[in-house]
Amino acid sequence: MNYLLLLVGLALLAVCAEMLTRGSTALAARFRVPEFIVGLTVVAVGTSMPELTVSVLSAAEGSGAMSIGNVTGSNLFNTLVILGVCAVIRPLVFTRENIRRDIPICIGASLALAAVIFGDRTVREAGGSIGRAEGVAMLAAYVAVIIWSIRAARRDGPTAEARDDAAPSDKNPMPITVICLLIAAGLGGLIGGGELCLKSAEAIARSWGVSESIIAITIVAAGTSLPELASSISAVAKGKFSMAVGNIIGSNIFNILFILGASSTVHPLTASAITPLDIWMVVGSAVLLLVSASVIGVRRITRAEGAAYLAIYVGYVIMLIK
Repeated sequence: MNYLLLLVGLALLAVCAEMLTRGSTALAARFRVPEFIVGLTVVAVGTSMPELTVSVLSAAEGSGAMSIGNVTGSNLFNTLVILGVCAVIRPLVFTRENIRRDIPICIGASLALAAVIFGDRTVREAGGSIGRAEGVAMLAAYVAVIIWSIRAARRDGPTAEARDDAAPSDKNPMPITVICLLIAAGLGGLIGGGELCLKSAEAIARSWGVSESIIAITIVAAGTSLPELASSISAVAKGKFSMAVGNIIGSNIFNILFILGASSTVHPLTASAITPLDIWMVVGSAVLLLVSASVIGVRRITRAEGAAYLAIYVGYVIMLIK
């Protein structure tokens, strides 16, 4: 029954995140918000709503390991599995902005997470934690990143790839009542699906005799990353590489700075079962992405590199289970 409830919860998260994203995008279109701002905020945030829901609910119930494990696991799944699968399907092409601005910001956010959790020796020995003060600072950092990115995008103007990715204007806007229903149903379903995932994952962890963090890093993280997986594969199939890459990088930044910031503000997080390996794998995957894009593949991830990404993730999961 717990496995069934987990599947139902993950399905609710995936479907309702899509509903919320569609409703929010339509609302932004009605008020003529520029498309690149919608992509930077609404799409990245919308596909990360499952992670946000699970992590905040976990924090509210005092399960810091589940909250932090969900974020670290999601970032690893996003980078190593989703980008790996996309690259195997079709080699990914990066823009100069991805290499010069987006990926370095992602690396900075990952290093900030490591510094917050393992910066102090006494905290490191206790397993690591994120307090309310750190949470507020992380939220402020996310707002600053968004403002800076929007200003930089406006100053530089859209690149050729960004113009290709831009959706055509909608001549038949969605009725406001439908928009409100999509947003309301999406939010409600996310809360319900998050509760189902949290309760069933905790029960499965107890039955397996493993920590909640392992379940969060593997099963829950993979499930909550389904929206990113679906949207990225769809974008790659259409040849919209910058959309696929931007979705993953934006989601990873949002996961660390906003989700963990919001979760630790709700309730201080204690990473009692999160190991240094888990945190440094997040940092390493972000650095690997930069090296892969700027040195190895020269502004692209080849099929061979994508296969290597998948192999690294499989090896990490095997080490985790052992």
